[in-house]
Amino acid sequence: MTQTRTATLHRMVLPDHTCPFGVRAKQLLQAEGYDVDDQILRDRDRVEAFKTEHGIATTPLIVIDGETIGGCDDLERYLAER
Repeated sequence: MTQTRTATLHRMVLPDHTCPFGVRAKQLLQAEGYDVDDQILRDRDRVEAFKTEHGIATTPLIVIDGETIGGCDDLERYLAER
């Protein structure tokens, strides 16, 4: 029996803009077989508050099994090393 791998993805989806890096991160995670908890930040105030809270400059933010991976580029490196 294989263990379900889970990832939490915090990404920006605004009425006038969907972050392409968040879309890419979700695609990468799903392709690798992760069950994605897709946490969508739907307005600019939420995006800014989230970035401040987590001390980051951009979204998305990916967390796998409780470990903060970082953004999309960080995720690509993480997956390549596995």
